[in-house]
Amino acid sequence: MDIEKIIGDVETLKPVSHIGQKAMELISNPEASLDDIVTVIQYDQGMTANLLKTCNSTYFGLQKEITSIKQAVAFLGIEKVTNLIMMGSYSGNFKEDHSGYGLGEGELWRYSVASALIAQSLAEKKNLENISSLFTSALLKDIGKVILSAYMEDAYEEIKAKVDNDGYTFIEAEKEIFGIDHAELGANVAEKWKFSTDMVDIIRNHHNPERSTNSSLHLPIIYLADSICMMIGIGVGADGLAYRYQQEIVDKLKFTEMDIQKTIAEFWDNLKTIEELVHLSGGN
Repeated sequence: MDIEKIIGDVETLKPVSHIGQKAMELISNPEASLDDIVTVIQYDQGMTANLLKTCNSTYFGLQKEITSIKQAVAFLGIEKVTNLIMMGSYSGNFKEDHSGYGLGEGELWRYSVASALIAQSLAEKKNLENISSLFTSALLKDIGKVILSAYMEDAYEEIKAKVDNDGYTFIEAEKEIFGIDHAELGANVAEKWKFSTDMVDIIRNHHNPERSTNSSLHLPIIYLADSICMMIGIGVGADGLAYRYQQEIVDKLKFTEMDIQKTIAEFWDNLKTIEELVHLSGGN
């Protein structure tokens, strides 16, 4: 397999808008203010219109109609508004069919949004800082699959044999066959798009958090959110269950079984409005 061609295919991804790039810079800057956010968005009519439509959706259940970006931030907070901007900026690469991974049209986007929302919920329970950065990392952690899916169909049987017969995880088999796995490929994308070093680290190590030297709880939170998605059957494509569960990573978070069950229950209770959020942010 030509690894250079695979890495070169990063260039085929739909480019991120200038507004999306500026917003990404802001979420990596703890000094960013409400005025900074408004200044970035207000000149993009399409993004503003979609953001206000999403803010007024049943997902948020606000009693008063939101008519400006300043209002949106005032009612929802900078974190949630920034998350919506990220969803609107990056959905285009995820909403197609990714049949190489056994995921139909829109399924990878639904899974990515679900994983990000669960990670956000878990992070809020721990009162973590910079949740926007965590949310975006969770949302985009599988961007490498968008590229690798095109190569997966021809290689799937060989990868499956390594998983079934040789004890490989799916990501180990990807690395063996392609010379690169979807997490490392995603980290290459994140570097190209000038994500923070912490976000690049999360995307690179989201299946193998023990390899990270970062002491932040962001990566364990995202690992747990990903595991919860698999447990409840969201985004379980061709590779979904072919990973090793690392209890010691989850134990670092000190969540009780009740905490996790409550998070799952909250997700199911909100499923209908979450589907609306997925649709409005670019999914199908």
